[in-house]
Amino acid sequence: MGHIVIENLRKEYSNRRHFSRSPGSNPAEYREIIRVLDDINLEFEDGEMVSILGPSGCGKSTLLRIIAGFDKATSGSIRIDQKEVKGPSPNHIFVFQHSALLPWMTVRQNVGLGLRNIEDKARMEEKIKEYIEMVELGGFEHHYPYQLSGGMQRRAELARAIAANPDVLFMDEPFTGLDFLTHMRSREETVNVHEYIGKTILFVTHDIDDALIMGDRIVVLGGKPSRVKMERTLHFPRPRDFEKYPELGKLRSEVFLMLGVPYAV
Repeated sequence: MGHIVIENLRKEYSNRRHFSRSPGSNPAEYREIIRVLDDINLEFEDGEMVSILGPSGCGKSTLLRIIAGFDKATSGSIRIDQKEVKGPSPNHIFVFQHSALLPWMTVRQNVGLGLRNIEDKARMEEKIKEYIEMVELGGFEHHYPYQLSGGMQRRAELARAIAANPDVLFMDEPFTGLDFLTHMRSREETVNVHEYIGKTILFVTHDIDDALIMGDRIVVLGGKPSRVKMERTLHFPRPRDFEKYPELGKLRSEVFLMLGVPYAV
């Protein structure tokens, strides 16, 4: 399960540092309200991979944290499988921008964290091996995170996340800092994993090509405060190619223009 409904979501921050305050003054008189997100209404179906796209600083990571329960909206509601989100859930796994692998554990031990409830040890080891091989890390089971490249660490973290069998997987720009070829490979592996596990994935990115290649749907945020500027379901089969599917290339150019770039580069 992983059906998500977002209604009338708004997020504001109070900035008190911008103003000087005199002794005895009311702090409420010296604060600036900054609205980051406004009037966000979205619905995601169970099993969709949704790419949330937008320029840096538009609030897409904030939106992801609110949906995951790590932050609270100023107003509005979020329901996952008809239950209001009031905080983080063990059924909803978050993959952050930077590796969160436990450095004192090997790849096998990190992946095994999501399988601790399996009492049959042989069955648990079988599942650990399955998830490690799924992300093509066979042979690196006994390596520690510092012995892995950045891309391998991301793949190990993805294996650990899906081993927990979450209803929803949140990914916040997980390809940040990867070289071009590793980025492309990680993108392909994430799509393959999604097709295998069939779980809802919300994927935040500023990369337009990632959003269009990976997503079953794209959501484009923009403006100040940010609102939904575009929501589009992508019916193009995979693997996707901008030259093979002219309508996809046209949409790519439209998104570039929407985000302030006059042509797709």
